[in-house]
Amino acid sequence: MKIQRTRVKICGITRAEDATAAVGFGADALGFVFYPSSPRYLSLEQAIRIGDIVPAFVSKVGLFADASAEDVELVCSSFKLDYLQFHGEESVAYCEAFDRPYLKAIRVKQGMDLIQAVTPYKTAAALLLDTWHPEQAGGTGERFDWSTLEVLGSDLPPLILAGGLNAGNVRQAITQVRPYAVDVSSGVEESPGLKSVNKISQFINEVNSV
Repeated sequence: MKIQRTRVKICGITRAEDATAAVGFGADALGFVFYPSSPRYLSLEQAIRIGDIVPAFVSKVGLFADASAEDVELVCSSFKLDYLQFHGEESVAYCEAFDRPYLKAIRVKQGMDLIQAVTPYKTAAALLLDTWHPEQAGGTGERFDWSTLEVLGSDLPPLILAGGLNAGNVRQAITQVRPYAVDVSSGVEESPGLKSVNKISQFINEVNSV
């Protein structure tokens, strides 16, 4: 018997039709990128328009990377986010400073001390493990070595697996890592920021088949 289904977050939503498709196929959460350097960045006004069509029980997640506290507060004051996702070098104190539960992204690279990297963030609602890239904070389309996660104990917040996931490898990822959730962006896109309805459908169907 399957004890727990794997949740799905579709990140980098920039269009209302993509949000509608993701929700329709059963996504548990949608990610909105407030990181100006990202090709999936959207303005606060765009986010509010899309957020208005997101129904109850689908979480809205705002992604930030080394943003000023003022910028985060501005978004939070106007957009009803359920979670904040911090994808930069934010401290625990910074992550805890806002009146929202937070997800902390840890970018995994060869040779890093993963335990040391994740241990401070035990107050996070979840830890998101993504692929390290020297120039991009996320959405690289590249996967890391999932076996590096074997060193992590069970006393951590739930794990969200990201980085290079797509319909072709997500079943293997879930079987190997057993994450609480998976997070996909480029793996369900036609081009950066523009999602594919077929790829979203295929991805979520694969997750649900495990």
